[in-house]
Amino acid sequence: MLSFRPLLVISWCIFSLLTATPLAAKAAMPDAEVILNYNVNASNSWYPYYIAQTPEAPGVLGEIIPKILALANIKSRKHNFPPKRTNQALEKGFLDFDVVSPSWFEKKQLADTFVASNPIMPIMENIVVLEKNQQRWQRLSQIKGRNIGTVRGYLYHDDNEFTRVDFKSERELILALHKGRIEAAISGDYPALYWAKELNLPISLAAVHSSGDLVIRLRKEHIALLPSINQAIQTLKDSGELQQIIDKYTLATP
Repeated sequence: MLSFRPLLVISWCIFSLLTATPLAAKAAMPDAEVILNYNVNASNSWYPYYIAQTPEAPGVLGEIIPKILALANIKSRKHNFPPKRTNQALEKGFLDFDVVSPSWFEKKQLADTFVASNPIMPIMENIVVLEKNQQRWQRLSQIKGRNIGTVRGYLYHDDNEFTRVDFKSERELILALHKGRIEAAISGDYPALYWAKELNLPISLAAVHSSGDLVIRLRKEHIALLPSINQAIQTLKDSGELQQIIDKYTLATP
């Protein structure tokens, strides 16, 4: 989807210290001299992956990404861009990586300009509807040709098959469903359930739209950093710390 998300979207993104540096010049710079800057904006409500304005509990990725960078001995600097701007900057080469799920892309393929890290954690998104409509949306094919609620700036692998009705966050999707502005939306399961609970607006999860893993999508000019990133991810998994962070935010979600 959060297509997280972003893309997340939350999307998490990394770009070089001098964002005005031409791409060719960046590629020629040794990675040891690069300070990677990352963006933790997404939709500002991509629970539990990123939680805005709560530095003591910034969400799963809000905690995991800095730990990965620290273990990989990669210097970093945090920024705050909206999804559309981060996506454009990433495509132009001013951003170095973000966090996505290959399941959000057509045929689950990243562009040739990127390489993917090892999986960080599973992620799933569903067609989200009101409880009374759940039985009518049990097949993914039912989105074809329909107006479907989406989050502005997020990636959806099949958005050529339906008409996007963009909202600024998963929170706004839940509100739109209950106001009758849309009949169905696409959202990560955790964000949808969280906001339904927070707003006291019941929803149901219908057909699965995508299912996969979150990975770091790294521009190929920084491929030399990939082994260190993968080792950092594995270290967090082996120590149990990664699962502890995931459990911290997801076990309380209905």
